[in-house]
Amino acid sequence: MVLTGPRRVGKTVALLDAAAALCSHREVDPRQVIHVSCEGMTASELRRVITLGRALTRSVDALSLRPRVWLLDEISSVPRWTSVLKAARDDTAFGDDTVVATGSRWTSAEDIHGNLLAGRAGASLGRRIRQLMPTGFRDYLAAAHPGLPLPPLAEPSDLQDPGVAEALRGLEFTIDEYDLAWQDFLTCGGFPRAIAEYQRTGAVSIAYSRDLASWLRADVDPDAPAESVPALLAGLVRRMASPINLRSAAEELGYPSRDVFDRRLTRLVNSHALLRCRHRRDDGRAVPGSQDKLYLADPHLAWLPAHLSPGLETPDFTVLTEMALAVALAKAIDQRDEGRWASEDTIGYLRTEAGKEVDFGPVRVPTSSGAALTTPIESKWVSNLWRSESRVIEGRFGTGVVATKSILDLDHPTWAVPAPMLAALLG
Repeated sequence: MVLTGPRRVGKTVALLDAAAALCSHREVDPRQVIHVSCEGMTASELRRVITLGRALTRSVDALSLRPRVWLLDEISSVPRWTSVLKAARDDTAFGDDTVVATGSRWTSAEDIHGNLLAGRAGASLGRRIRQLMPTGFRDYLAAAHPGLPLPPLAEPSDLQDPGVAEALRGLEFTIDEYDLAWQDFLTCGGFPRAIAEYQRTGAVSIAYSRDLASWLRADVDPDAPAESVPALLAGLVRRMASPINLRSAAEELGYPSRDVFDRRLTRLVNSHALLRCRHRRDDGRAVPGSQDKLYLADPHLAWLPAHLSPGLETPDFTVLTEMALAVALAKAIDQRDEGRWASEDTIGYLRTEAGKEVDFGPVRVPTSSGAALTTPIESKWVSNLWRSESRVIEGRFGTGVVATKSILDLDHPTWAVPAPMLAALLG
């Protein structure tokens, strides 16, 4: 299994917790569990670790039907790591072991599907690619606002199900509480330390903001000045709610060419800090050669520029709302169809003949009864006059959801649902 996600989100802690749980299990011999931090290793060093790990635990071979469990942390920092694991799996007894590998980068240079998830590995059950992302709004509520009732989880293709309507009506008297909790979430984001600091002091510390910026700089632009990452993030935040013109954005942000700028964006995507929203047709197919919308993967990343570079603007809550809904929808789609986030095939916007946009058009998702299309969603953080905002989505699809600030109205073909409640429905 591969566990992927951004740095500072808790993958190492999850792996250590797994090691502790395994070692305390009565049917597991602690000698079966091999935990290795792979940060900074070369491919040859990784091969040697596998050889030595099996040799030093050879006493396990006397235990019948008890394979080793390898917990390989931050293995994506090792060049050609998938090839090393594939060779060990195909040519040695390592192929009979259980392997959990974590990493903070997902790049096309590593053929994870071809090298690790085919053949013998393809016969394994359950999810083989898992993401550990910053905490979403639903889990944030459970941690920071445990008294606030939660709606049941809803399928992205059934957001207008009668059962969803009943659940939302039951939450009508909590709309203001949801609104305040949503604004807290959009201020601190979902990184565990950021949530803890915000709950304790009412703000995320500059020290932690610098820590996040250092991670991004190391993964995205290690040779650039320290201010390069805040400037890049600020430029993305200004363009986050609209399709991005890479050439003009590169010029305005001071990059020497579109290709250089695009490489920085790709590194942000590979580091799980940025989410692409494709231009799609009504049936969910991507439109080739069109411009993407780009969303940061956590609200606090949008606040880094203002925290670290005085004079850079703070993000607008309307844009943060659209961003947070994009991430919630993408995570919900990936949860139901493994690998969609990593392959950049989750959400998409739609453009009408009149040039109007639907923020999140329908995309195909698997359901228990076969393939279905997700419910179209328009993000409009408004407190009144929402019906005028529903005309584009209703004229195109007949039904859909407008994500509002504090309006709940389920008496029309298009529903108005407060954005935080919609995010809680998605998970």
